Amino acid sequence: MSVRPEAMRYDRMYRFLWLYAAALALFGLALDSPAGIAAGLRTIVLTEDALITDYVLIAGPGAALVNAALVTAISTLCLRLAREPLNGFSLVVVGLMSGFSLFGKNFVNIWPILAGSWLYAKFRREPLGKYTAVGLLATALAPVVSYIALDNGWGTLGTGCLTGLLIGFLMPPLSAYTYKIQNGMNLYNMGFACGLTAMVLVPLMSSLGADPTTQYHWAEGYRPLFGAAIALFCAALFLLGLVIGPSPGASWSGYRRLLLTSGRAPSDYLRMFGPGPVLLNAGVNGLIGLAVILGTGGDLNGPTVGGILTIMGFSAFGKHARNILPVIAGVLLGGAVMHWSLNDPAVQLACLFCTTLAPIPGYFGWPYGVLAGFLHSSVVLYTGTPVAGMNLYNNGFSGGLVAIILYPLIIDIFRRRKPALADRDYFDPIQHDEPVPPPHVREVTEPKNR
Repeated sequence: MSVRPEAMRYDRMYRFLWLYAAALALFGLALDSPAGIAAGLRTIVLTEDALITDYVLIAGPGAALVNAALVTAISTLCLRLAREPLNGFSLVVVGLMSGFSLFGKNFVNIWPILAGSWLYAKFRREPLGKYTAVGLLATALAPVVSYIALDNGWGTLGTGCLTGLLIGFLMPPLSAYTYKIQNGMNLYNMGFACGLTAMVLVPLMSSLGADPTTQYHWAEGYRPLFGAAIALFCAALFLLGLVIGPSPGASWSGYRRLLLTSGRAPSDYLRMFGPGPVLLNAGVNGLIGLAVILGTGGDLNGPTVGGILTIMGFSAFGKHARNILPVIAGVLLGGAVMHWSLNDPAVQLACLFCTTLAPIPGYFGWPYGVLAGFLHSSVVLYTGTPVAGMNLYNNGFSGGLVAIILYPLIIDIFRRRKPALADRDYFDPIQHDEPVPPPHVREVTEPKNR
């Protein structure tokens, strides 16, 4: 089977993912001694990881960053060994895995879920590449594995691993279905699928005698360190985006066209515009996330840095400045009129992860984005309690609920038009074919003859 030249060109970008993992490891090693990092990694592996468990607090920034480097390298290796052609969704997976490995995922508790996705591929007699990305994202439920395996009063290592296998086996078909019912308006589809799964698993565990509870480990005092690191990283991506294309003008022109898209899934910006505009977009979006945290007096730690890295990852698959700012504004508006503060840890995370609803303002207009963010800011504060923090993508679960409610209301009441959704409007994550942009996205990405 021959490999298309275009696929080979994108596959060369895997070297940047390896450099990213190496940079995380070197940053961590610069912050702590090898002995301190080894002790911190042991603490991370032996800690129950329910939300919010900030690895920066419990293990130190050095160990947290080295864990992120290991998880990033594992994710990149899995994609590479599965012969997964690099696309925008691949960058989403790596960005999300590296971000959440600062507060919930570690290089041990992800393996049972990954093995479950491998078993599903064998069961279906299909290539592993069809399910690798889904298996990696399904590690949102890695805290379930850690809780069962480490709780000496209830679970065991064996039952924890078996539960992880079951999760990895079930998530591919479930996530394919939940993607469709959200109409492409919630970018964190796996968060919604994992939230539904946790709504079944946690009550079942409690009925069997377990007592899972949410956690609160939140580091403070790292704003100068992480602020400077993120700013430099974003600036480097921005400059790299200018020079990686045929010319700085071409990259900037592609970025301007990218800003005209709705972001509605599927929106594979890497294949639509190329690496230059995507890197520009990642740099800008990262700076926006950093400005939101610093501007609201928030903290820079494992969870918030993870949120910024997640936004940057989704810069290759749906997010840009024009469609994330209205949703963020909705959360900020909620902070002004509701009985909670923007300084609350859960709200700080909502300010970042609310961008899962970026397709709503991109598709319907900014006022609806403000409304979506406003609703999300309250819904997300209550969706984590029933699942005891076991779903790391809690904002994705909340975003799915908001999207499912808002989409038909906007379509039928405010816009007064019938949904016209074809099958090609959906990106089925368990299909091997590349995602096809919906018609309204393709129109703005095709150059016009002047």
